[in-house]
Amino acid sequence: MKLTRIMCLTASMLVAITAKSQQPASLAPKDRPTETKVVLLGTGTPVPDPDHSGPATAIVVGNTAYLVDFGPGVVRRAESAALNKNIPAVQPRNLKVAFVTHLHSDHTAGYSDLILTGWTSGRAVPLEVYGPPGLQWMTEHILQAYRIDIETRTNPDSPIRDIGRFPDAWQVNAHEIKAGVIYKDEKVTVTAFATKHAMESYGYRFETPDRTIVISGDTNPVEATINACNGCDVLIHEAQPLEMQAKMPKSVQSVVAKYHTTTEQLAELANKAKPKLLVIYHTITFPPGIAPPRLLPPNAGADALYVSPEMLQKEIGSRYSGKFVIGKDLDVY
Repeated sequence: MKLTRIMCLTASMLVAITAKSQQPASLAPKDRPTETKVVLLGTGTPVPDPDHSGPATAIVVGNTAYLVDFGPGVVRRAESAALNKNIPAVQPRNLKVAFVTHLHSDHTAGYSDLILTGWTSGRAVPLEVYGPPGLQWMTEHILQAYRIDIETRTNPDSPIRDIGRFPDAWQVNAHEIKAGVIYKDEKVTVTAFATKHAMESYGYRFETPDRTIVISGDTNPVEATINACNGCDVLIHEAQPLEMQAKMPKSVQSVVAKYHTTTEQLAELANKAKPKLLVIYHTITFPPGIAPPRLLPPNAGADALYVSPEMLQKEIGSRYSGKFVIGKDLDVY
């Protein structure tokens, strides 16, 4: 049985990102057919913090959800948002279009869960996924790894086959992208822009009937993010605390300096991008007992690398006067 039906899409033309004035961002907007919500399904990092699932953000336009990144825990958080926030568009069976900023494990470890649990929960069509080169290879090998499971669930002679299962909806169409407009339907236009990380990476700009939303993924500050936002309704951006960075080994500090964005740098970027709402996510901080010993300062306590939300607020707020929030899992904007 052939286990992949992979489609590779490469955008051949760079598309200039233009500014577009939208309605102001608001917390907990009312449900309307074209109302756009931002649902944070995971705001964490590689740190195994039980209170923060891996990076995953849903842009919900009416009854349709578009997922950005699928870190560990994404499916469970999505079901929780559907049940507890009354957003049925993010039920796993309804997640049909996804984008990934880059292929680091903390942004992709939930991929197999997204594919298979979405299908076994009732997704009726193949999953459409867009991301950097390497996505096709990753997709193909995940499906190969679950070959026995898929065959058991689809083989008409299997005694435990799932009656009523959509027989082809386990498949994935993986579209490998470059910068430019990469997706468009009647509800959204999605433009990818190159970011700066340890591998090929992209941020995404979502233009919907009522809002413009930009999400950075992991990146050092880049002009492309400022251009993509340019007064956007919501900018979702990573930030790493200065207080914590100063305590970490020099080798780790150099990685942050090269591939991530500090709170100070984000404030400077936001002052130029001028979002109506800045949502800060993917902030590395270590609750007591979680930090690996190799990262702790000499003779430090178990909470040495913990940075409180209040300190994050101070680091950003002392440098940026615009509206911002420290994102938490299951927040809705």
